[in-house]
Amino acid sequence: MECRAVGRYIGIPPRKARLVVDLIRGRGISQALDTMRYTKKYAARVIEKILKSALANAQHNHGAKNIDRLVVKEAFVDQGPTIKRFRPRAMGRANPIKKRSSHITIVLTEKEAAL
Repeated sequence: MECRAVGRYIGIPPRKARLVVDLIRGRGISQALDTMRYTKKYAARVIEKILKSALANAQHNHGAKNIDRLVVKEAFVDQGPTIKRFRPRAMGRANPIKKRSSHITIVLTEKEAAL
C-alpha cells in the first residue's frame, strides 16, 4: 500500500525545502512528524501539513489501521514556476529577482513485518 500527498505551487525555493525534506526521508511517521514540529524552518510547517495529508490519505483511502507501521518511502521537491520581477538599481539599470516555487511530494508505505 502506497499513499501520496503532493503540495503544489508552494512559495518556498526548492533548495531550501530540500534541506528539510532530507530530514524525514526513510523515517517512521511519528518520528517524521516530531522532527517537523521541532524544526525551526518555515518549510517544516508546510511539509508537516503535507505529511499529515499523506497520513489522512492512508487512513481514509487505504484503510491503514496501524499508523505506527507507516514509513516515509519517498520525499522529494521539484521546482515549480518562477515568478520574475525586476528591482531598480543605480544609473537606470535593473536587477532580476526570481521568486521560486516548489512542488513537494511525500509517499508513505507500510513497513514489512520482521520475519
